[in-house]
Amino acid sequence: MSSGGALLREDSEAPWHAGLTRRHWRILWGSYLGWIFDGYEAVALVYALRPALSTILTPGQAQTPAVYVGLAIGITLLGWGLGGLIGGIAADYIGRKRMMMISILGYAIFTGLTAFAESFTQLALLRFITGLAIGSEWSTGIALVAETWPNRARPKGCGFLQSGFGGGAVLAAIVWAVLAATNPMGDQSWRIMFALGALPAFVCLYLRRALDESEQWLQALKAQRWSATDAGAGRSGPSAERPFTLAEIFREPESRRRVLLATAMSFATTVGWWAVSSWLPAYTEGLAKAAGEPANVWGPRMGIIYNVGAITAYVISGFVADALGRRAFLIVTYVGCIATSLVCYLWTGSLTAYMVLAFLNGFFTLGFAFSWMAIYLVELFTPAVRATAASFVFNGARLIAWIFPVIAGQIVTSFGGVAAAALTMSSVYVIGLIVPWFMPETTGRPLPE
Repeated sequence: MSSGGALLREDSEAPWHAGLTRRHWRILWGSYLGWIFDGYEAVALVYALRPALSTILTPGQAQTPAVYVGLAIGITLLGWGLGGLIGGIAADYIGRKRMMMISILGYAIFTGLTAFAESFTQLALLRFITGLAIGSEWSTGIALVAETWPNRARPKGCGFLQSGFGGGAVLAAIVWAVLAATNPMGDQSWRIMFALGALPAFVCLYLRRALDESEQWLQALKAQRWSATDAGAGRSGPSAERPFTLAEIFREPESRRRVLLATAMSFATTVGWWAVSSWLPAYTEGLAKAAGEPANVWGPRMGIIYNVGAITAYVISGFVADALGRRAFLIVTYVGCIATSLVCYLWTGSLTAYMVLAFLNGFFTLGFAFSWMAIYLVELFTPAVRATAASFVFNGARLIAWIFPVIAGQIVTSFGGVAAAALTMSSVYVIGLIVPWFMPETTGRPLPE
């Protein structure tokens, strides 16, 4: 029995990290490296997209730039959703480690190739393929950490892993700030942003030697335990014939209910970030221009502070989720998303005070709003389908949500400002105030096996 799923008889007075070994930390670090570059790649798109479009759009396309911003983001999300779904399924069949290496290598190559795009069609195609690769990395890393870390430490480890996205986002903001200040290639400097995204290819060399495969997943395969939840496992024994994992998570009534409810919350998080928070750099630049300040300084500065807020939330999310319980943690998360989004896009005061708001908005909309998926989803499903279920919830929501950045771009064009689009789209967070009441409370319980 693996340490991640065992019901440990631990001394309640022992610290949360008791029992962690170098192997546990090595697995976390390897998964973290993959996710930090996912964060870099996703946020690099937010910063570099407008400068990129200003150089590759035709004169006719340049008349409606917000439409193409939304379209590029939406296409990336569509690829992310499809790739994540396929990759999560593959991870339940070929293993967490192997799928993670394929994913990292794929998005490193195609992010690097994005630096050579010469038209919107080329950019969109490369973003779609990059999205395919990015999507499959998250569920494999989360499943690997959850299935190898002890029960007491698992939520904290998953929160630490999620902080990699914030770390990558801060890295992207710093790189963009340097490029904005130095402008080494003039209006083509955005290409450097994507060229640096090819560096994660070297991470695969480390992962190949450093990571071990999940024992819990291997044992489930050996014992032929294919049920999606503990409820399903109680009604059926081992079976030589393995059902298709994507079908299995919808076959069992309890699993189907959990998947659909969790996907609704994932949809709220996804639309909220890509159709609301992704406009913050543009809104900040607008505030800076109105105040007579340099927009190319305040935009990246806001991005760094926003992502520091997210990292803070990631790191403490496991502790907060254990202290409050999963349901209360979710309610607090979405209340914070609504409140901080409304204040940010209604703000017309000083830029210094706005940086505090950006920190808080990052804390909730990127930090807590994504951390719950890393902590909670693994606790709802068995190892035979865990990566499939997590990837469907995390990435499947993008198959619906991808259109909303496109809609937001249309609203910006129609109403002449990002605030109207962001305030309209932020209403999606209300979903997160309703769904948690219908989800199981899993705080303190071992993983289903």
